[in-house]
Amino acid sequence: MQDILINWSPQETLVAVVEHGAVQELHVERTLERGLVGNVYLGKVTRVLPGMQSAFIDIGLDRVAFLHVADLVGNMLHRHSEGTARELPQAPIEKQIFEGQSLMVQVIKDPMGTKGARLSTQISIAGRLLVFLPQDDHIGISQKIPAEQREVLRKRLLALAQQVNSSAHGGFILRTNAEDASDAELSEDIAYLRKTWSRIRELSQQLPPKSMLHQDLNLMQRVLRDLVGEGTQSIRIDSKEQCHALRGFGQEFMPSAVARLQHYKGERPIFDLYSIDEEVSRALGRRVDLKSGGYLIIDQTEALTTVDVNTGGYVGARNFEDTVFKTNLEAAGAIARQLRLRNLGGIIVIDFIDMQHDDHRASVLAELNKHLLRDRVKTMVSQFSGLGLVEMTRKRTRESLAHLLCEPCEACQGKGIVKTPRSVAYDILREILREARQFNPREFRVLAHPKVIDLLTEEESQHLAGLSDFIGKPISLLAEPVMHPDEYDVVLI
Repeated sequence: MQDILINWSPQETLVAVVEHGAVQELHVERTLERGLVGNVYLGKVTRVLPGMQSAFIDIGLDRVAFLHVADLVGNMLHRHSEGTARELPQAPIEKQIFEGQSLMVQVIKDPMGTKGARLSTQISIAGRLLVFLPQDDHIGISQKIPAEQREVLRKRLLALAQQVNSSAHGGFILRTNAEDASDAELSEDIAYLRKTWSRIRELSQQLPPKSMLHQDLNLMQRVLRDLVGEGTQSIRIDSKEQCHALRGFGQEFMPSAVARLQHYKGERPIFDLYSIDEEVSRALGRRVDLKSGGYLIIDQTEALTTVDVNTGGYVGARNFEDTVFKTNLEAAGAIARQLRLRNLGGIIVIDFIDMQHDDHRASVLAELNKHLLRDRVKTMVSQFSGLGLVEMTRKRTRESLAHLLCEPCEACQGKGIVKTPRSVAYDILREILREARQFNPREFRVLAHPKVIDLLTEEESQHLAGLSDFIGKPISLLAEPVMHPDEYDVVLI
């Protein structure tokens, strides 16, 4: 069974998905960092640029937004699920829009630097299982779904769309995660998307230009749309006001989820119920300890993520091969959980402890795949390679937890290592010699981390005194606890 905990504050919303008493996923949304992509506005055309085949649109932001001719509805490429494309005749932008015109647009790229947001007049509204295209009657299927299933799914989706409302216009794209969805789930998503579009149209006739007609769902609303399933037994939120607002949203768009929504009134912080803050801290570290005494080392780089499995202090089995097998079995479940919790995507290489028996390898791989079935994000796992590695991919859906909550260390620039105090001390001695050849100060003063200063006054004191005699100048030392371990400054006095 699944419980969803929501910790709300004006600056940040945190959502934890808990299964069988353990945190499986953590979602973070910060108010100041929330993007504009997906928002729909009633814009006003301020300038048409025939030479660039583009236009500037005022949507009420600090900078005007940008619309290219290729992003006008009449000029969009109609991409079908088989991957073919048909390009409609493209009329010049000055023949299609004019200055002062009101235009419904959607943000497809956030403002960046001095550039304004990029817009499209092709509106698309994302649901849990479907994407609704109100200006297009095409029924599309994700290309990641096997080709033999697409035509069956297309006919099924078309029948459901007509069943929900046979007179309504608009097309749908079936998302990858809807491959095994039931008719009831698809029908609920269709109704939600059409109701959202109806509200957007009503507002476009009521509000003045430069008004926002639709904002992409916030994290709490996406919880109801994307995370709640048949196995969800409760959704607890620690804000009475936000619980009331979320209940109103759910009653209109997700009525089946409302009964599970609860306002948490406990005295303890909601995340203390499952020690979630401690789990998050552990999820930002490299090492993950296993109950048996083994451990994982997880390293995330720009190109890929590596997971190394180690036996550690586990010696519980009768022989070494059994010890390795049991450690790998436990690691398989822990790895699947860590991928979800840290939201690691892209290429992932797992180095299980070497196993001699093929049946042990098959069992470990089966255990990994069993735990990955709980993951909503699409994964693909290969067999053991000739080097004993398991390669897998996990679709990137959002930034990883580390990228959301952390930044590269200023001292090591993201390398994860810093120079030793002795290396820094020798750098300082070389720097003093270099400066002494160019300048003639009264004294050299060294500012560095206390560990470096301690080394210079103790083990390296003889070298420091020798350098002072050689250059004929005194060298004073000053410990600066706020300095990074490999940072120093040589001041000429």
